[in-house]
Amino acid sequence: MNKYYHTYKIKYYVNASHAMRWKDGEGKQHNHTWEIICEIHSKGDHMIVFNDIEDEMKSIFNTFSGKFLNKLPYFKKVNPTTENVTVWLFNRLTPVLEKLDAELVRIEVGESPTRSYCIDIRH
Repeated sequence: MNKYYHTYKIKYYVNASHAMRWKDGEGKQHNHTWEIICEIHSKGDHMIVFNDIEDEMKSIFNTFSGKFLNKLPYFKKVNPTTENVTVWLFNRLTPVLEKLDAELVRIEVGESPTRSYCIDIRH
């Protein structure tokens, strides 16, 4: 008998701006509607309570909704590329979900409908 690996997907949209940093300075500030797709595995294969997880995730997303990412403490030294935004979100979400007996197994962050960056912890 096959044992299935069960996951949940939760999708968010956050409006925030950023400006790329280059060797010769900073680019122009521009807006994105960031699409954030989180794939979550329940530890112990118990049912996830969406409201609890969504409330915790929304509190993280609200910290940068409508903001200029370059001004956030983390991005004052780290270039706010899509890749770095994805790593930052992965690192912020992971401990929060762990407390809820869940594991963030994949995150996909897109700055446009055609470009995304993903982190997947499954091998």
